[in-house]
Amino acid sequence: MRHKRELLIVAKSWAETRTPLSNRLNGLLWPRYAGIAPFLMTGDKSLMNFASDNATGASPKVLKAITEANEGAALPYGSDPWSARATAALAAIFERDCEVFLVASGTAANALALASISPPWGAIFCHADAHVADDECGAPEFYSGGAKLVGIQGTRGKIPMQGLAAALKAYPRGLVKQVQPSALSLTQATEAGTVYSLDEIRDLCEGAHAAGVRVHMDGARFANALVALGCSPAEMTWKAGVDVLSFGATKNGTLFCEAVVFFDRALAADFAFRRKRAGHTLSKGRYLGAQMLAYLDGGHWLDLATHANAMAKRLADRLGHVPGVRLPWAPQINEVFPVIPRRAEAPLRAAGARFYDWGGRGLAPGEDLAADEMQLRLVTSFMTTQAEIDDLVRILAAA
Repeated sequence: MRHKRELLIVAKSWAETRTPLSNRLNGLLWPRYAGIAPFLMTGDKSLMNFASDNATGASPKVLKAITEANEGAALPYGSDPWSARATAALAAIFERDCEVFLVASGTAANALALASISPPWGAIFCHADAHVADDECGAPEFYSGGAKLVGIQGTRGKIPMQGLAAALKAYPRGLVKQVQPSALSLTQATEAGTVYSLDEIRDLCEGAHAAGVRVHMDGARFANALVALGCSPAEMTWKAGVDVLSFGATKNGTLFCEAVVFFDRALAADFAFRRKRAGHTLSKGRYLGAQMLAYLDGGHWLDLATHANAMAKRLADRLGHVPGVRLPWAPQINEVFPVIPRRAEAPLRAAGARFYDWGGRGLAPGEDLAADEMQLRLVTSFMTTQAEIDDLVRILAAA
């Protein structure tokens, strides 16, 4: 009988803690994610997802490739033919013989890439709001053995040349009491949905290289930025001076697949060991290779990004006609950051719209939020429909 009572107590305790799980998650997530947890846990198809392109599934073409790769046996740990062909495909689109390593997450790609170009006593320069600084739970510092991320302020998510110059001056090489300048990480596209021009990338790379600093590009939304610029992958990376790239694919149609691409092959000398030691060498690596092959095949990745960008432009165009809504800057990729009346938040959420409160990040001086305003981050994807956009705008206009 005593054991039965104990079992009931345990079951009751589990139920009580299970029920408000989304509420507890809200308290743990960074403030800008508040209110999103219930959506993230339901996967309700009736909801309008503008929260993240990570909330979408994989493209049917990628899923089919995974299923096809599942037939039969293949050598493990990336020694399979799919991974070899994916490496060759990436070398082809970048028009360069390069070292390619597939991983399952963007955090792994960024952290391990940065650890390859910065010692534990190194300074890694990045934008103050960069994903590597704000959203990776210290992974770059951990995998580098203690390197310091140095944030540089800049409007609309971009690092200005004068900001980089000031940061390099603040960390002179050879001063033993300070970390040593080692790496510059550029996010393309930025956390504000803006895109560095080719000239801006080239100038920043030249400034970094002149100071003996290697350049990493966080390309979580690489395809979206590439479509926006209308240039080649080579022009946006190694031809502009980028040494190593985190090539993102998960946000744009794969299930779980990213690539670390070293344009300077010497920098990759120990990366295979770093990846294995970090637990990111998948035993069944063929599933990464199959995803990447399908993603790149026939320009599929560019088609997906083109749709996502087009949906963001449509959304911005429609929002521009809603009274009380302002767009501090025009979207360049698949992210829109409108400022709306705060009273509209509740009706939007009640109707099933999901988005992040961005809190004014990226606003320039003079664009500050009024007491009755809030800034949203609205993200479109390759799965976004015109109907979703029209519904969101209709609800907002009526609020």
